[in-house]
Amino acid sequence: MISNDAAEPAGGRGAQRFAAADTLRTLNRAGTVAGIDVAGAQLLRIGENAVYRLSDRIIARIARTAAYEPDARKEVAVARWLQGQGYPAVRALAIDQPIVVDDRVVTFWDVVSDKESYGSTAEVASLLVWLHRMEPPTSLELPSLQPFARAELRIDGNNWFGSEDRNFLRGRLGELRAGYADLEFALTPGVIHGDASVGNVIHDDAGDPVLIDLDGFAIGPREWDLVVTALYYDSFGWHTRQEYDAFAKTYGFDVMEWSGYAILRDIREFLMVTWLSQKAGDDERAAAEARKRISALRAGSDRRDWQPY
Repeated sequence: MISNDAAEPAGGRGAQRFAAADTLRTLNRAGTVAGIDVAGAQLLRIGENAVYRLSDRIIARIARTAAYEPDARKEVAVARWLQGQGYPAVRALAIDQPIVVDDRVVTFWDVVSDKESYGSTAEVASLLVWLHRMEPPTSLELPSLQPFARAELRIDGNNWFGSEDRNFLRGRLGELRAGYADLEFALTPGVIHGDASVGNVIHDDAGDPVLIDLDGFAIGPREWDLVVTALYYDSFGWHTRQEYDAFAKTYGFDVMEWSGYAILRDIREFLMVTWLSQKAGDDERAAAEARKRISALRAGSDRRDWQPY
Protein backbone atom coordinates (compact mmCIF):
# COMPACT_ATOMS: atom_id res chain seq x y z
CA MET A 1 0.00 0.00 0.00
CA ILE A 2 1.28 3.43 0.97
CA SER A 3 4.48 4.21 2.74
CA ASN A 4 4.90 6.56 5.57
CA ASP A 5 5.38 10.31 4.96
CA ALA A 6 5.17 11.91 8.35
CA ALA A 7 8.56 11.61 10.02
CA GLU A 8 11.38 14.02 9.29
CA PRO A 9 14.88 12.72 8.56
CA ALA A 10 17.86 14.40 10.08
CA GLY A 11 19.34 15.30 6.74
CA GLY A 12 20.49 13.26 3.79
CA ARG A 13 22.87 12.52 0.98
CA GLY A 14 22.16 11.99 -2.66
CA ALA A 15 20.25 8.87 -3.53
CA GLN A 16 22.14 5.57 -3.71
CA ARG A 17 20.94 2.39 -5.38
CA PHE A 18 18.29 0.60 -3.40
CA ALA A 19 17.59 -2.49 -5.46
CA ALA A 20 17.25 -6.02 -4.09
CA ALA A 21 20.92 -6.97 -4.48
CA ASP A 22 22.08 -3.80 -2.72
CA THR A 23 19.75 -4.18 0.25
CA LEU A 24 20.51 -7.88 0.60
CA ARG A 25 24.20 -7.07 1.03
CA THR A 26 23.25 -4.58 3.73
CA LEU A 27 21.03 -7.16 5.42
CA ASN A 28 23.85 -9.71 5.50
CA ARG A 29 26.16 -7.23 7.21
CA ALA A 30 23.48 -6.14 9.68
CA GLY A 31 22.73 -9.76 10.51
CA THR A 32 26.36 -10.32 11.36
CA VAL A 33 26.34 -7.29 13.69
CA ALA A 34 23.09 -8.35 15.37
CA GLY A 35 23.92 -12.06 15.56
CA ILE A 36 20.84 -12.94 13.50
CA ASP A 37 20.83 -15.62 10.80
CA VAL A 38 19.60 -13.99 7.58
CA ALA A 39 20.21 -16.98 5.29
CA GLY A 40 17.30 -17.47 2.91
CA ALA A 41 15.90 -13.98 3.51
CA GLN A 42 12.78 -13.32 1.43
CA LEU A 43 12.26 -9.82 0.00
CA LEU A 44 8.67 -8.76 0.63
CA ARG A 45 8.72 -5.23 -0.81
CA ILE A 46 10.85 -2.16 -1.48
CA GLY A 47 9.44 1.29 -0.83
CA GLU A 48 10.56 3.75 1.80
CA ASN A 49 12.16 0.64 3.33
CA ALA A 50 13.27 -2.70 1.97
CA VAL A 51 11.40 -5.31 3.99
CA TYR A 52 12.65 -8.89 4.33
CA ARG A 53 11.21 -11.91 6.07
CA LEU A 54 13.77 -14.09 7.84
CA SER A 55 13.57 -17.48 9.47
CA ASP A 56 12.49 -17.65 13.12
CA ARG A 57 9.55 -15.31 12.36
CA ILE A 58 11.65 -12.15 12.07
CA ILE A 59 11.11 -9.14 9.81
CA ALA A 60 14.03 -6.89 8.81
CA ARG A 61 13.45 -3.31 7.66
CA ILE A 62 16.20 -1.41 5.83
CA ALA A 63 15.83 2.36 5.42
CA ARG A 64 17.28 4.05 2.36
CA THR A 65 19.96 6.15 4.04
CA ALA A 66 21.49 6.78 7.44
CA ALA A 67 19.54 10.06 7.43
CA TYR A 68 16.64 8.04 8.82
CA GLU A 69 18.52 6.73 11.85
CA PRO A 70 16.67 9.08 14.25
CA ASP A 71 13.35 7.84 12.84
CA ALA A 72 14.37 4.22 13.29
CA ARG A 73 15.55 4.84 16.85
CA LYS A 74 12.23 6.54 17.59
CA GLU A 75 10.32 3.66 15.95
CA VAL A 76 11.97 1.10 18.21
CA ALA A 77 11.33 3.25 21.29
CA VAL A 78 7.68 3.70 20.29
CA ALA A 79 7.24 -0.05 19.83
CA ARG A 80 8.60 -0.71 23.30
CA TRP A 81 6.35 1.97 24.83
CA LEU A 82 3.26 0.55 23.11
CA GLN A 83 4.19 -2.97 24.20
CA GLY A 84 4.42 -1.79 27.79
CA GLN A 85 0.95 -0.25 27.48
CA GLY A 86 -0.58 -3.42 26.07
CA TYR A 87 -1.37 -1.68 22.78
CA PRO A 88 -1.61 -4.02 19.75
CA ALA A 89 1.39 -2.96 17.68
CA VAL A 90 4.30 -4.71 16.02
CA ARG A 91 7.09 -5.66 18.47
CA ALA A 92 10.74 -4.76 18.03
CA LEU A 93 13.25 -7.52 18.78
CA ALA A 94 14.89 -7.16 22.19
CA ILE A 95 18.33 -6.38 20.79
CA ASP A 96 20.45 -3.23 20.60
CA GLN A 97 19.04 -1.48 17.54
CA PRO A 98 18.82 0.24 15.08
CA ILE A 99 21.96 -0.90 13.29
CA VAL A 100 23.68 1.39 10.77
CA VAL A 101 25.68 -0.28 7.99
CA ASP A 102 26.40 0.75 4.40
CA ASP A 103 24.95 4.21 5.16
CA ARG A 104 21.60 2.50 5.74
CA VAL A 105 19.56 1.78 8.87
CA VAL A 106 18.35 -1.71 9.76
CA THR A 107 15.82 -2.79 12.38
CA PHE A 108 14.47 -6.24 13.30
CA TRP A 109 10.88 -7.07 14.27
CA ASP A 110 8.64 -9.96 15.24
CA VAL A 111 6.42 -11.34 12.48
CA VAL A 112 2.80 -10.38 13.17
CA SER A 113 1.25 -13.27 11.24
CA ASP A 114 2.06 -15.93 8.70
CA LYS A 115 -0.94 -14.74 6.65
CA GLU A 116 -1.26 -11.38 4.87
CA SER A 117 -4.64 -10.23 6.13
CA TYR A 118 -5.21 -6.48 6.36
CA GLY A 119 -7.50 -4.73 8.80
CA SER A 120 -10.85 -3.21 7.92
CA THR A 121 -11.49 0.52 7.91
CA ALA A 122 -13.46 0.15 11.14
CA GLU A 123 -10.52 -1.66 12.75
CA VAL A 124 -8.17 1.13 11.66
CA ALA A 125 -10.51 3.65 13.28
CA SER A 126 -10.79 1.65 16.50
CA LEU A 127 -6.99 1.50 16.83
CA LEU A 128 -6.80 5.24 16.20
CA VAL A 129 -9.41 5.98 18.86
CA TRP A 130 -7.26 4.06 21.34
CA LEU A 131 -3.99 5.57 20.16
CA HIS A 132 -5.24 9.16 20.07
CA ARG A 133 -6.29 8.92 23.72
CA MET A 134 -2.82 7.85 24.85
CA GLU A 135 -0.30 10.15 26.52
CA PRO A 136 3.30 9.31 25.56
CA PRO A 137 5.93 9.72 28.27
CA THR A 138 8.15 12.78 27.97
CA SER A 139 11.14 10.44 27.81
CA LEU A 140 9.93 9.26 24.40
CA GLU A 141 10.59 12.76 23.00
CA LEU A 142 8.26 12.42 20.03
CA PRO A 143 8.91 15.14 17.45
CA SER A 144 6.32 17.53 16.11
CA LEU A 145 4.85 16.47 12.78
CA GLN A 146 6.81 17.94 9.87
CA PRO A 147 5.05 16.54 6.84
CA PHE A 148 7.19 17.98 4.04
CA ALA A 149 10.78 17.09 4.93
CA ARG A 150 10.83 13.75 3.17
CA ALA A 151 9.36 15.36 0.08
CA GLU A 152 12.35 17.71 -0.15
CA LEU A 153 14.77 14.81 0.22
CA ARG A 154 12.93 12.78 -2.42
CA ILE A 155 12.72 15.61 -4.94
CA ASP A 156 16.26 16.93 -4.58
CA GLY A 157 17.99 13.57 -4.19
CA ASN A 158 16.29 11.70 -7.05
CA ASN A 159 18.08 11.81 -10.39
CA TRP A 160 15.09 10.22 -12.13
CA PHE A 161 13.28 13.56 -12.32
CA GLY A 162 13.78 15.78 -15.33
CA SER A 163 14.27 19.47 -14.70
CA GLU A 164 10.68 20.40 -15.62
CA ASP A 165 9.14 17.87 -13.25
CA ARG A 166 11.57 18.76 -10.48
CA ASN A 167 10.78 22.46 -10.81
CA PHE A 168 7.05 21.77 -10.90
CA LEU A 169 7.21 19.63 -7.78
CA ARG A 170 9.28 22.21 -5.94
CA GLY A 171 6.75 24.88 -6.81
CA ARG A 172 3.84 22.72 -5.77
CA LEU A 173 5.62 21.94 -2.52
CA GLY A 174 5.81 25.65 -1.76
CA GLU A 175 2.08 26.08 -2.38
CA LEU A 176 1.21 23.18 -0.12
CA ARG A 177 3.48 24.44 2.65
CA ALA A 178 1.63 27.74 2.61
CA GLY A 179 -1.75 26.00 2.67
CA TYR A 180 -0.76 23.80 5.59
CA ALA A 181 0.52 26.78 7.58
CA ASP A 182 -2.92 28.43 7.33
CA LEU A 183 -4.94 25.42 8.53
CA GLU A 184 -7.13 25.63 11.62
CA PHE A 185 -7.54 22.11 12.99
CA ALA A 186 -10.76 20.93 14.59
CA LEU A 187 -9.33 18.20 16.83
CA THR A 188 -6.95 18.51 19.76
CA PRO A 189 -3.39 17.63 18.69
CA GLY A 190 -1.56 14.69 20.24
CA VAL A 191 0.21 11.46 19.43
CA ILE A 192 -0.36 10.26 15.86
CA HIS A 193 0.74 7.27 13.80
CA GLY A 194 1.50 9.25 10.67
CA ASP A 195 0.26 6.82 7.99
CA ALA A 196 -2.83 5.16 9.39
CA SER A 197 -4.17 3.18 6.44
CA VAL A 198 -5.52 -0.35 6.11
CA GLY A 199 -2.11 -1.28 4.73
CA ASN A 200 -0.57 -0.58 8.11
CA VAL A 201 -3.03 -2.68 10.12
CA ILE A 202 -2.49 -6.44 9.89
CA HIS A 203 -4.39 -9.26 11.57
CA ASP A 204 -2.30 -11.39 13.90
CA ASP A 205 -2.60 -15.17 14.07
CA ALA A 206 -5.65 -14.80 16.33
CA GLY A 207 -7.35 -12.49 13.83
CA ASP A 208 -6.92 -9.32 15.90
CA PRO A 209 -5.77 -6.05 14.26
CA VAL A 210 -2.19 -4.91 14.92
CA LEU A 211 -0.64 -1.56 14.00
CA ILE A 212 2.64 -1.70 12.04
CA ASP A 213 5.14 0.77 10.47
CA LEU A 214 5.70 2.99 13.49
CA ASP A 215 8.42 5.30 12.13
CA GLY A 216 5.98 8.14 11.44
CA PHE A 217 4.92 8.58 15.07
CA ALA A 218 4.81 12.23 16.05
CA ILE A 219 2.87 14.84 17.95
CA GLY A 220 0.52 16.56 15.56
CA PRO A 221 -3.02 17.08 14.31
CA ARG A 222 -5.22 13.98 14.61
CA GLU A 223 -6.72 14.89 11.23
CA TRP A 224 -3.42 13.79 9.65
CA ASP A 225 -4.20 10.20 10.62
CA LEU A 226 -7.82 10.42 9.46
CA VAL A 227 -7.30 11.91 6.01
CA VAL A 228 -5.62 8.80 4.57
CA THR A 229 -8.75 6.64 4.70
CA ALA A 230 -10.82 9.58 3.45
CA LEU A 231 -8.75 10.14 0.32
CA TYR A 232 -8.54 6.41 -0.39
CA TYR A 233 -12.32 6.63 -0.70
CA ASP A 234 -12.72 10.15 -2.07
CA SER A 235 -9.81 10.52 -4.50
CA PHE A 236 -9.01 6.96 -5.57
CA GLY A 237 -12.09 4.83 -4.96
CA TRP A 238 -9.99 2.25 -3.10
CA HIS A 239 -12.64 2.15 -0.34
CA THR A 240 -16.39 2.00 -0.79
CA ARG A 241 -18.76 4.55 0.71
CA GLN A 242 -19.82 1.93 3.24
CA GLU A 243 -16.21 1.31 4.27
CA TYR A 244 -15.57 5.01 4.71
CA ASP A 245 -18.79 5.52 6.66
CA ALA A 246 -17.77 2.68 8.99
CA PHE A 247 -14.42 4.39 9.56
CA ALA A 248 -15.93 7.80 10.32
CA LYS A 249 -18.67 6.36 12.55
CA THR A 250 -16.20 4.24 14.55
CA TYR A 251 -13.83 7.15 15.07
CA GLY A 252 -16.61 9.62 15.78
CA PHE A 253 -15.47 12.38 13.43
CA ASP A 254 -15.79 12.79 9.64
CA VAL A 255 -12.64 14.55 8.44
CA MET A 256 -14.22 15.14 5.02
CA GLU A 257 -16.65 17.57 6.66
CA TRP A 258 -13.81 19.65 8.13
CA SER A 259 -12.95 22.87 6.25
CA GLY A 260 -9.26 21.97 5.92
CA TYR A 261 -9.83 18.53 4.39
CA ALA A 262 -9.01 19.52 0.81
CA ILE A 263 -5.60 20.92 1.79
CA LEU A 264 -4.60 17.78 3.72
CA ARG A 265 -5.91 15.61 0.87
CA ASP A 266 -3.78 17.50 -1.66
CA ILE A 267 -0.72 17.24 0.59
CA ARG A 268 -1.15 13.49 1.00
CA GLU A 269 -1.57 12.98 -2.74
CA PHE A 270 1.58 15.00 -3.40
CA LEU A 271 3.56 12.99 -0.86
CA MET A 272 2.36 9.77 -2.46
CA VAL A 273 3.84 10.96 -5.76
CA THR A 274 7.21 11.83 -4.24
CA TRP A 275 7.27 8.50 -2.38
CA LEU A 276 6.60 6.48 -5.53
CA SER A 277 9.21 8.42 -7.49
CA GLN A 278 11.92 6.79 -5.34
CA LYS A 279 11.15 3.47 -7.05
CA ALA A 280 11.00 4.90 -10.56
CA GLY A 281 14.70 4.61 -11.36
CA ASP A 282 14.73 0.84 -10.76
CA ASP A 283 11.18 -0.15 -11.79
CA GLU A 284 9.59 0.85 -15.11
CA ARG A 285 6.09 0.03 -13.83
CA ALA A 286 6.60 2.43 -10.94
CA ALA A 287 8.08 4.99 -13.34
CA ALA A 288 4.99 4.84 -15.56
CA GLU A 289 2.73 5.25 -12.55
CA ALA A 290 4.80 8.17 -11.25
CA ARG A 291 4.62 9.92 -14.64
CA LYS A 292 0.85 9.46 -14.67
CA ARG A 293 0.53 10.89 -11.17
CA ILE A 294 2.71 13.91 -11.92
CA SER A 295 0.60 14.62 -15.02
CA ALA A 296 -2.53 14.43 -12.87
CA LEU A 297 -1.06 16.91 -10.40
CA ARG A 298 -0.19 19.29 -13.24
CA ALA A 299 -3.61 19.08 -14.89
CA GLY A 300 -5.75 18.71 -11.78
CA SER A 301 -7.27 15.64 -13.42
CA ASP A 302 -9.07 12.68 -11.86
CA ARG A 303 -7.06 10.35 -9.61
CA ARG A 304 -9.31 7.30 -10.02
CA ASP A 305 -6.77 5.58 -12.27
CA TRP A 306 -3.97 5.77 -9.68
CA GLN A 307 -2.87 2.27 -8.74
CA PRO A 308 -2.07 1.33 -5.11
CA TYR A 309 1.55 0.55 -4.22
